[in-house]
Amino acid sequence: MDRTSSSDEPVTLEDSPALQGEIVAFTGTLASMTHQQASEFVRAHGGSAGNHVSRQTTMLVVGQEGWPLDADGTVSRKLQQVDEWNDSGLNIRLVSESEWLHLIGLDERIEDVHRIYTPAMLSSLLRIPVSLIRRWERLGLIRPVRRVFRLPYFDFQEVTSVRKLSELLACGVEPEELERQLGRMRHLLDGTERSIAQLNILVRDSRIVYRDRFGLVQPATGQRLLDFEPSLDPASPDAGGADAATVLFHENADEIRDDHRMQWTAGHWFDEGCRLSDLDEAQAAVEAFRLSLTTAGRLDLAGSHGEPLDTSEVNFHLAEALYRTGNINGAIERYYGAIEQDANFLEAWTQLGCLLCETDQNDAALEAFRIALEIHPEYPDANLHVADLLASMGRTREAVPHWKTYLAFDLRGPWADRARQRLDEALAPQPT
Repeated sequence: MDRTSSSDEPVTLEDSPALQGEIVAFTGTLASMTHQQASEFVRAHGGSAGNHVSRQTTMLVVGQEGWPLDADGTVSRKLQQVDEWNDSGLNIRLVSESEWLHLIGLDERIEDVHRIYTPAMLSSLLRIPVSLIRRWERLGLIRPVRRVFRLPYFDFQEVTSVRKLSELLACGVEPEELERQLGRMRHLLDGTERSIAQLNILVRDSRIVYRDRFGLVQPATGQRLLDFEPSLDPASPDAGGADAATVLFHENADEIRDDHRMQWTAGHWFDEGCRLSDLDEAQAAVEAFRLSLTTAGRLDLAGSHGEPLDTSEVNFHLAEALYRTGNINGAIERYYGAIEQDANFLEAWTQLGCLLCETDQNDAALEAFRIALEIHPEYPDANLHVADLLASMGRTREAVPHWKTYLAFDLRGPWADRARQRLDEALAPQPT
């Protein structure tokens, strides 16, 4: 599958072609460039490129944005064919995108393959909600490569692997088939073990069913289910407690659930708020997060795992839920609440700045972004937002270094396209 790219750099010939005599094909989505650009690089380095594989092919490059799986979940036909031919005695080289970039002297592009992104950047680049990225992190599907004052940075490849598997499952590909296909690639590509673990988490999560006042619901999809299970008290030990795979039917289920909730800690209410947010039930999530804060304040209880509740985190999630209900002023106050409890809460400062911009409080927004950048000068999101704000205030010269800083982290997403365009406009010679 080809991928659109903002990179239109011309391909230049090298003095000593690294691919002299090679016949190269590509499979999967490339993270560093489009297939067309890659083919140009092959020809520029002395080789020839084809859209298909044949027995004359000498090298198959495997793209590293997601897995080379077709729409039905099977390994790409090119990879299957090369594997079969190699088993019969041919010697077609299988190389990863990173190895290929090193081979042709584009080591600087390898960083594109292994680039790390914040949740907001991933949301823009992959066109998925930030809430989904946070959910994947809570489930253990993706793990931050680093954190800077709560702000997680994720490996792009790990996130695109989850996205690919999620899309295939949503299209009806059976989990067993996906696991079998990933298993087929074990001896060909690195990293399949981690993706199989991710697949198992996705499958387990898709089978979790909660009961609300309307019946059973799958949190992963929001789909309503019919009750065909035998009666069981969901609050009883036999039901498995909060970690049970299914909350089963009981004729007095609502009363039992209400009684059970009377025992909930502040941490339980926080988890419930996150669950409701995942279901896009923003108003119900607001109430759950409020109950988390009031329970913590009234009883000074520990969180759901025996640790003190992080009320700044609860305020942050409450602010997001309030914004989704249309209560912008309420969201602003809750972001302030999160910051009052943790002055280095980077995402809270940045979200606060965005909402202050939205309500035409530009000076206050500028101050919020500047504080975020004092804490973490390279923070990509804050650099982009402050640059756009400065430009809107007629202070384009001040915006230029912030656009440049952002583009050091992101070269190909919609935000990068916007930053590059505005930077080019700012640096263009002015008519005399």
